[in-house]
Amino acid sequence: MNKKGILYAAGAYFLWGVLPLFWKQLQSVPSFQTLVHRIIWSFILALVIVLLRGEGGRLKAAFSDRKTLGYLSLTAALLATNWVVYIWALNNGHLVEASLGYFINPLMSVLMGVVFLRERLRPAQWGVVGLAAVGVGYLWRIYGAPPWIALALAGSFGFYGLLKKFAPLDALHGMTFELSIMLLPALGYLIYVESQGMGALGQDGWNIRLLLMATGVVTVAPIWLFNAAAPLIPLSALGILQYINPTFQFLNGLVVYGEPFSSGQLIGFSIIWTALLIYWLEGMLYRKKAAAAQAG
Repeated sequence: MNKKGILYAAGAYFLWGVLPLFWKQLQSVPSFQTLVHRIIWSFILALVIVLLRGEGGRLKAAFSDRKTLGYLSLTAALLATNWVVYIWALNNGHLVEASLGYFINPLMSVLMGVVFLRERLRPAQWGVVGLAAVGVGYLWRIYGAPPWIALALAGSFGFYGLLKKFAPLDALHGMTFELSIMLLPALGYLIYVESQGMGALGQDGWNIRLLLMATGVVTVAPIWLFNAAAPLIPLSALGILQYINPTFQFLNGLVVYGEPFSSGQLIGFSIIWTALLIYWLEGMLYRKKAAAAQAG
């Protein structure tokens, strides 16, 4: 297996996992303002990268394709939803629950494949989806309400991944296109809050301003690494490595920020972790059997 690809992928997921430490530094900024700055600075950086690589023509062609424009307008809305929910969760002490969203995201993607793409699951996979549903239901009972943050993050990213299957752009170009769609509303909102004296740029010190500008770097860097890793290593390896992200998020919430984690939550999380372990083991055994049958 390509070692460089493993390092790129691990680096991407590690960055996503530890970025709560960065976003927490912007806790004094309203979540929606942070989202707006993330859109603007990420677009600037992503566009510069695309242009330096001489690939601006691909973006121009995508804008003239109505089908691509339609799909990526929807993915842009889902991406913005995912970002603002995640930022709000961090700012309000729900990082542990946010990590749950990224733990269950692979299973959400499996379910969406069945519902929308008519994919067929093996019996063990149905059992895994059912077990994960039991875990979510148990957490529902513990919380007294559905774990909305986790479900919103997993659902928005799951639908995002589903729609991206039909969009003919890679990660970097697709994100640049999506950010360009969000850019004008973001700029309009930023101009409004700054003109009303409510903007972080006009009120807070240079440390906050620099952090807001850095949101572009921390957004684009892991996507760049992921984009570099994807062609070099198997999808199964990417699937295993992706759990680096929610694991670090969970540990940050629990250890660094001391978020409460009851025995009831532990049971609910453990049920979902068990489902993920079974899903991974079953997939590994299935691929080994398929490879052996093909070789034989």
